[in-house]
Amino acid sequence: MDEKALYILAGYDDETESRLAGIQNNLYERGFTGVHTKNIPQHITLDSFPTDQEDALIEKIRKVASETPPFEVTFSHVGIFTGGKVLFIAPDKNVPLLRLKEEFGNSETWTPHTTMLIDQPEVICEALPIVMESFSSFRGTVTSLHLYEFFPTRYITTIPLQKK
Repeated sequence: MDEKALYILAGYDDETESRLAGIQNNLYERGFTGVHTKNIPQHITLDSFPTDQEDALIEKIRKVASETPPFEVTFSHVGIFTGGKVLFIAPDKNVPLLRLKEEFGNSETWTPHTTMLIDQPEVICEALPIVMESFSSFRGTVTSLHLYEFFPTRYITTIPLQKK
């Protein structure tokens, strides 16, 4: 069975990228490594698709990006998903974010988030206070759409949100 898939990711402006990466890098500097994908931009995963849809997805991303202006999100909370293996920072849902998600899949049960660490629950519990000491609510801007293939990681494209 082919375990590869294509993922559409919502990317951030430089300041938001830097702030989120700084929190994650603080974890790395304190010895946390996790099993999440490294060396990709901070992001919100919008959806995944079979690898045979690459060309169609590139066109869809171009179309959606051309019709979508950059928009603000407010990062207001830190969370852990059920099972305790994923530590994340999450923006509040807002209309532009939900509209963007709906372009690629249903948002009904979706939790927008930026992963900080994936590891065993006991490691996540140790990492949580470190994230909390450097986190406070802030605004960021979603400015682009990325397309990646995982696993292994293959960068495909980044298209900026462009509508004025």
